[in-house]
Amino acid sequence: MPAVSVSTTTETITNPLDLIEEIICAHEWPFDRANDDELMAQVPGKWCDYRVYFAWSQDMSALHFSCALDLKIPRHRRGSINELLALTNERLWLGHFDLSSEESQPTFRHAVPLRGARGATVEQLEDLVDVALHECERFYPAFQYVVWGGKNPAEAVTAACLDPIGEA
Repeated sequence: MPAVSVSTTTETITNPLDLIEEIICAHEWPFDRANDDELMAQVPGKWCDYRVYFAWSQDMSALHFSCALDLKIPRHRRGSINELLALTNERLWLGHFDLSSEESQPTFRHAVPLRGARGATVEQLEDLVDVALHECERFYPAFQYVVWGGKNPAEAVTAACLDPIGEA
């Protein structure tokens, strides 16, 4: 496959996991940094605790991020969940949801290429986490409706995306 890049400079980018670790510590979320290129944290949410995972690739100058929902998908619901994933992903600007075949768990994923950027900013990393948590909170009920409520995916995503007005 031909390369598109015309740049011949290879700048070393600061590892963004150092900034992510500072953000996580500021929120007092429990985390584990297995090595210089991986970090995992537990983030409390409205519906569940989310397991967030960051991986840094110096070779690709890219940060991979995932946010797993604490929800196991039974085998008999996988077809409906795959349909729900398609409907859900149509509504996202950044990232996507998928279903890992190993863990059978819905996960929000996004990658950020940083070549030429001299590294990520705190604001970019905060936005990355904020967007993921917002989307996970927004669509978690849809996954629940399909898995435990027996709803079809279209009904589930419609119900999850209703924005109530006013207060009860």
